[in-house]
Amino acid sequence: MTRPTMLAAMMAISVVAGTASAIAGAPAPVYIHMNGANMFLERLVFVSPGQKVVFVNEDTGPHALQGYHPATGALDKRFYDPVLQGTPGKGHPVHSFTISFRHQGPQFYFCAVHAMLMQAPGPVWTPKKRPTVHGFGTPMAGEIVVTTDKALLADNPKTAHEKILASYFGG
Repeated sequence: MTRPTMLAAMMAISVVAGTASAIAGAPAPVYIHMNGANMFLERLVFVSPGQKVVFVNEDTGPHALQGYHPATGALDKRFYDPVLQGTPGKGHPVHSFTISFRHQGPQFYFCAVHAMLMQAPGPVWTPKKRPTVHGFGTPMAGEIVVTTDKALLADNPKTAHEKILASYFGG
């Protein structure tokens, strides 16, 4: 083997090894489940900057994810999935939506099928349950906090580490 060929082979091995270690060091995704109670099971989760958040629709009906800014009511076009299809039951594909955030801070969201933004007293916007929608009395909404605080990152519900929850499947 010539010296340039050996050098190229060593560089390729180094790049592959570096990529594998970067993948191995990436934090596992955090899961937020939608279920038959028209709610997000994990309403508050903590993630590191860049960590994936996966919304899993284990309900039979569709949902629509929408991020928003509570001080202005402005909708977040990047944090949006207009129709996250429901899943008929076990043995069928489970539909999901994945997003990550680079900057620290809170990220607010709601299901536009089950809630709508309303201005509360003062300069704050909040999801409110749609009066025409069947189901439960609370709006389908939640918050993701992007942080580097290790204590908060360790405080997620146990269900946030499981992609599929057998006990919550179906609507």
